[in-house]
Amino acid sequence: SDDVPTAPVSVAVSLAEKIDKLTGFWAIDEKPTGSKDPFALRRAALGVIRLVLENDLNFGLNEIFAKSAEIVGQRKRGEHIGFADTNEIRYFIHDRLKVYLKDQGIRHDIIDACIAMPNNDDINLLVKRARALSETLKTDDGENLIQGFKRANKMLLAEEEKDGVEYSYGADVKFAETDEERSLFTALDTAESTIKAAMDAQDFATAMSAMATLRTPTDAFFEAVQINAENPTVRRNRLNLLSRIRTICSSVADLTKIEG
Repeated sequence: SDDVPTAPVSVAVSLAEKIDKLTGFWAIDEKPTGSKDPFALRRAALGVIRLVLENDLNFGLNEIFAKSAEIVGQRKRGEHIGFADTNEIRYFIHDRLKVYLKDQGIRHDIIDACIAMPNNDDINLLVKRARALSETLKTDDGENLIQGFKRANKMLLAEEEKDGVEYSYGADVKFAETDEERSLFTALDTAESTIKAAMDAQDFATAMSAMATLRTPTDAFFEAVQINAENPTVRRNRLNLLSRIRTICSSVADLTKIEG
């Protein structure tokens, strides 16, 4: 709970010491086990997390630990630790991050949903995504959208398995037969555009808010529309529409990992 350094040189030296410590002890296979952590490696990992977050730093852990492993390998006369080991360090830091964020009221499943996304080795981006998702799930729209997403995904997976195909392309509004279908097409078009721009700008709060707007049209679609229509073209179009819900929501976080 101490204050962390903020001066650039102090931050760099503190990060270097902790990263070198973690890599070095992994290289000699001295990792924390159970409740035993004689070399305070959990504290070192937490130090890395707090230094990164409280100084709003963005960098990939993979590259940093790969370089650190190379340096440690040179000190060990060329015996480099492998990429599997540096991945283990990242997993270790992610586990520490879960504990750290749990104390701030962010659930483990929310962190898992964000860890499953690309660039998960950038802790700062990961936490911004997780905090935005956590706030979204506290709203009625966000919580109910998760249920709509899960319903769409479950039905889609079942129909894909039964039909032996993947419904992932080709939803066309011209085959829509109801106002609810047409409204969902419009909502998905709007949300997709907003989410893409927000994600490109790393504006996770806006992306999550745009995702939550899908709650009402998705609910209305399920209330009014029979997915497995007798007309095979209409049925296929509706399944591809479910796929769009899955794809757009999954671009924000892996919502399959959200519990409940």
